[in-house]
Amino acid sequence: MDFSALSDRAASGRIKRYSFHRSMRGLVLRRGVLAFWLAVLSGASVAAAKDIAVVSNKGNTANSISMPDLVKICKGQTNRWPDGKPLTFITRDPSSPEMKLVLEKIYGMPKEEVATLITAANHGRANHPAIMVVTSDEDLVNKVENMPGAVGLVDVYSINGGVTVIKISGKLPLEPGYPLHGN
Repeated sequence: MDFSALSDRAASGRIKRYSFHRSMRGLVLRRGVLAFWLAVLSGASVAAAKDIAVVSNKGNTANSISMPDLVKICKGQTNRWPDGKPLTFITRDPSSPEMKLVLEKIYGMPKEEVATLITAANHGRANHPAIMVVTSDEDLVNKVENMPGAVGLVDVYSINGGVTVIKISGKLPLEPGYPLHGN
């Protein structure tokens, strides 16, 4: 019997098994990396979900507002607070990506129609506009803080101590059931 042929066959089997295990290890590693990136990306989409807060100038007496009243304010249909003080709504540009949630849940119309609505609400009100458009959350918070009667909608993580957060239908941002919670 030729033992060299058996040892060549055994060596060949070991090489095949080694190659198989090596390729399986690479496959498992690639799947692990894929699973890692899927987890990271799904976490990013959760992090992108945001709550929008209603913030008011500290001089305003309102601490809660109903959703229908908020819609009227955002559309420029309400120009005074219940105590009679003038009201100005401060908002981000309707075409900005941050406004998607507001367009869906407050306006229920496309950004072009909201822009037209803002123009119409401000018609003939040059000295005291019903709605002011700003370019950033920081500008919005600063404008609300420094303008008596101002109210605005802003990402909860942009709020500072210079403004008051107003409840919507008895709920604060981040509470279950809050109407301006992003998905």
